[in-house]
Amino acid sequence: MCVIPLTGAAMIDALPALAALRIEVFRAWPYLYDGTLEYEQTYLKKFMASEGAVIVAAYDAADIVGVATAAPMTQHSAEAARPFVDAGYDISKLFYFGESVLKASYRGRGIGVRFFDERERHARSFGTFTHTAFCGVVRDSAHAMRPADYVPLDGFWGKRGYHKMDDLVTSFDWTDIGDTAKTQKPMQFWMKALR
Repeated sequence: MCVIPLTGAAMIDALPALAALRIEVFRAWPYLYDGTLEYEQTYLKKFMASEGAVIVAAYDAADIVGVATAAPMTQHSAEAARPFVDAGYDISKLFYFGESVLKASYRGRGIGVRFFDERERHARSFGTFTHTAFCGVVRDSAHAMRPADYVPLDGFWGKRGYHKMDDLVTSFDWTDIGDTAKTQKPMQFWMKALR
């Protein structure tokens, strides 16, 4: 196992594996995402073109088994930035962590910790960012597809020094498994000061 940051051409080479992994992992609760390779590749190409972006990949031999993304908030969508702008934050000081996806059989091995460490190290390397932030989907705890043994990641994120920002919520839309149309999902932000 190795966890390494990818930039430039290395990100492009990993594109097919990254797109397939996002679809696989996000199909599970709580995202229930019914994605397509075409959309994923378009999304990832746009992300890879972002100035300052990094993808952190976990490899088992030559296979990518996990990935985490990050880029300056100014390089992300208006939906991601809007709650911060509305609350008076200077988004030029924020580094946004996109997805963090890992095949289920590799969880609990410290890879998620490495994903956060590597992205924070990358953000600090610029010397201009004061905070990192990410968001997670908010689902009804009574949702019919919620697994009985599901454990939210709030505790893990808290141990990494992140705080839930109750006043910072946005929404993204996607098609859930079993649905025929996209619907809006609330996305709760978590934030950490870089030191």
